[in-house]
Amino acid sequence: METQKSLAYLRAKKKVETLKEFYSHLVVFILINTGIILVSANVFNAQEIDFKQWSNYVTLFFWGIGLVFHALYVLYVMKFKNNFLTKWEEKKIKQFLEEEQP
Repeated sequence: METQKSLAYLRAKKKVETLKEFYSHLVVFILINTGIILVSANVFNAQEIDFKQWSNYVTLFFWGIGLVFHALYVLYVMKFKNNFLTKWEEKKIKQFLEEEQP
């Protein structure tokens, strides 16, 4: 029974870590891309401010694709994780625990 609680705790901890990593990725994405767009649009220069050029948004676009895949992974881990994988993980954990016991 205690093993089940510790396994549930470890799974919950993994989910929290996965979600925390995604939130960190999202914050960095927003901060860095805001800076890149403002610098590329000449907001800090004496030149004309131009938000219309595609080159201002290239990093945002491609990094955004990576962020979408990261979000899909988090959604998979949080909601749709396959029971087969969960059962396999539990079986392997039990196997390794039994092997370590004298």
